[in-house]
Amino acid sequence: MSQEKLGALVFVSGGYIGQLETAVRVPQLDLSKRIDEALSTGGVLERLHSLLGFTRFSDYFEHASDHEARALTISEYAGQIVPGVLQTPEYARALFLDAGTIWTEEQIVANVASRMERGQRITAPDGPELWFILDEAVLRRVIGSRQIMAHQLRHLAEMARLRRMVLQVVTFEAGAHALSGLLCLMTFDDAPPLAYSESAYAGQLLDDPQMLAKCHRAYDLTRATALSARASLAFIQSIAEGYESGKHGSAANSMA
Repeated sequence: MSQEKLGALVFVSGGYIGQLETAVRVPQLDLSKRIDEALSTGGVLERLHSLLGFTRFSDYFEHASDHEARALTISEYAGQIVPGVLQTPEYARALFLDAGTIWTEEQIVANVASRMERGQRITAPDGPELWFILDEAVLRRVIGSRQIMAHQLRHLAEMARLRRMVLQVVTFEAGAHALSGLLCLMTFDDAPPLAYSESAYAGQLLDDPQMLAKCHRAYDLTRATALSARASLAFIQSIAEGYESGKHGSAANSMA
């Protein structure tokens, strides 16, 4: 069976199948199941997937994490919460506690540790070039406590100052823009670009050229409406000061 024919049966491109064959990319669990069905393997690929241990992250994110770890550049938009790779341990823990899912203490500790490990790898000096656009709602939504938020925003500001990372904020005053939810654009040295989009309890990797072009255009349009990197840094610091002083909102609103 050709790569194109198999790809059509499992709803990916033929080029993507070729990247799986050459181990450039790791198949996500649902794709492994679809290929098993298409090739009548009796579940061989699904069992191999489990044996290889690709289970540290949520089912809908685990297949994106491998690509993220190998990316040359990562450009991400977040509309609700701070991106995982930029979270502090306290912020991440508060998210797990407030997620509406019943986690044991051991699960929360393991989940936070995995997120911190991922963040350290991606934000290391030799990691990928990073560009983040945050909606103002990310900064205003209190996760855990005002103290946790102040620490988280100080962390964002420090990373923006010290690392090879561009950080921008889309303020409420910018009005409607082209993105919502989460969108991550990735480029690679040895593979075509990818996009990863995520909504509640679902995520999707995108490699279709036409869809990628739409994602990049939406990201560029949103970037054009955002504050500059310097103004964004001042904006984040102002909101952090508001959390610390108990006047959350007043000082920051004057800068929008």
